[in-house]
Amino acid sequence: MTLVGIVVVLVVVGLILWLINTYIPMAGAIKSLLNIVVFVVVLIWLLQVFGLIGPINGVHIPNLK
Repeated sequence: MTLVGIVVVLVVVGLILWLINTYIPMAGAIKSLLNIVVFVVVLIWLLQVFGLIGPINGVHIPNLK
């Protein structure tokens, strides 16, 4: 995956998360939990993309091509 592709994925995920946080009413605790879960998933994906960690057993994160 190219650096441009990674940046595009990060921008799209950030935009979707911003839209959800802005336009979908939900409790503050749920909103915080959603933000943390998305952050952790994106962080693990980035670490796998850059080869800093290997695949996690039992968890399949598809490669974006």
